[in-house]
Amino acid sequence: MKVRYSYLSQQFSNCDDLWRNLKNFVKTGDFTLGKELLKFEKKFAKLIGTKYAVGVNSGTDAIKLSLKVIGIKPGDEVITAANTFVATVGAICELGAIPVFVDCDDSFCLDVDLVEKKISRKTKAIVPVHFTGYMTDMIKLNKIAKKYKIPIVEDACQSILASINKKNSGTWSDFGAFSLHPLKNINVWSDGGIIVTSNKKYYEHLKLLRNHGLVDRDNVKIPGYNSRLDTFQAVVGNWLIPSAKKIADQRIKNANFYDESLGKIKEISIPPRIKNYKIVYHLYIVFAKKRDDLLKYCLKKGIEAKIHYPIPMYRQPAMKYLKHKKGDFPVSDRHTKSIISFPCDQHLSKKQMNYVIKCVTEFYSKK
Repeated sequence: MKVRYSYLSQQFSNCDDLWRNLKNFVKTGDFTLGKELLKFEKKFAKLIGTKYAVGVNSGTDAIKLSLKVIGIKPGDEVITAANTFVATVGAICELGAIPVFVDCDDSFCLDVDLVEKKISRKTKAIVPVHFTGYMTDMIKLNKIAKKYKIPIVEDACQSILASINKKNSGTWSDFGAFSLHPLKNINVWSDGGIIVTSNKKYYEHLKLLRNHGLVDRDNVKIPGYNSRLDTFQAVVGNWLIPSAKKIADQRIKNANFYDESLGKIKEISIPPRIKNYKIVYHLYIVFAKKRDDLLKYCLKKGIEAKIHYPIPMYRQPAMKYLKHKKGDFPVSDRHTKSIISFPCDQHLSKKQMNYVIKCVTEFYSKK
């Protein structure tokens, strides 16, 4: 049996109405910052629970433009997680700022208890990463940020509709940065991103930054970027966004199904399922003994299991200039040796999930 990782062919297998929408859109010629984009931004802001949303060209730019608005400049320090996707760190580095890494805990998010000791007079922002559909402990983090008067930009790229105490990711600070990449829970067929905020001043600034700093066709108020979300992508977003809650709910249901069976295997450890946290499982990750052998076995059996990620960001060649050494972030290092991701998307069948469980059980029974 094949248990694929990418579900996109299924997600858009029955979208005749979307094609009609796109054909009608093309006739309008309303391609740049058009009405469909404005509609999508309003829908997304309502979905997350903020006053405003600004579509940009990637999750990376969603983080970068948010940092730009709060005034991050070369030489500033920005605290973030030691193990994340490169985009988080790339956004910081693009502004000439210095990423200051904090180790993770077993929820794969930044360990908030370690943040305070990393704060210096150069610390100008904190970027918690709501990794894999989990959320950083924003209750604790906000207290620290308030104490030191440090702004927060939430990297919520992997956590659309994740929440703590029913308060959504992206609403715990002035900026929530989301990705609309094809394999995110809500996607727009290609790279895309969106920033949410309830601060009108920041909203107006973000709109300028994403469009060259243009007030209108002939007047440039500030230096900006070419970082617009394409309006045709917003047509796709408007088609998919009504399914957002259903997508999250099905992923949660699938994860619970996995947990119930995989949790009975002594060689598998389930990450903490924290009370009052809604985890939306952009990725379904567990800890596994003999992980590398299990990965090979799963791939041989047709299961597209993966590792997110085998090398933590602090040990990547691009980060050599920070002069970290292996072991500086022991939890992140431990994760790279033991984590494994299984397909968990909303299009998986019970038969496919049972096959994953069967193969994992068989692997350990043979060892």
